[in-house]
Amino acid sequence: MSGQRKGYADIIALPHHVSRNHPPMPRADRAAQFAPFAALTGYEEAVQETARRTEEERELSESALEELDETVRLLQSEASSHVSVTWFVPDERKEGGSYETAEGEVRRIDPDRRLLILQDGTSIPLDEILMLSRE
Repeated sequence: MSGQRKGYADIIALPHHVSRNHPPMPRADRAAQFAPFAALTGYEEAVQETARRTEEERELSESALEELDETVRLLQSEASSHVSVTWFVPDERKEGGSYETAEGEVRRIDPDRRLLILQDGTSIPLDEILMLSRE
């Protein structure tokens, strides 16, 4: 180490050079040059997506399916009904999904597209309904 110190003895006392042509860079900009760069762009989002939990879709029993079908038939024959419905929404990015619940007046049931449509415009696939109750 003492050999290295001797090598700088001739320049250590010299004044700091200041350019006449270029203004000094602000400290924040100088520090940014040495900040770590995002080598793994999107990595944080990928970790969050992997950590995000989804639920598995539950299978209904035969008796629950029959009860659900009966409720749908009753709703088709009534002019207007207030319902509470819980249905499965498949996740667009990964296996599984989540259950959503809504309440509202039934606008109509579309048997061709197999949808329950509420007054607020919410369309619920009949095949994804877990619970449907008239209120």
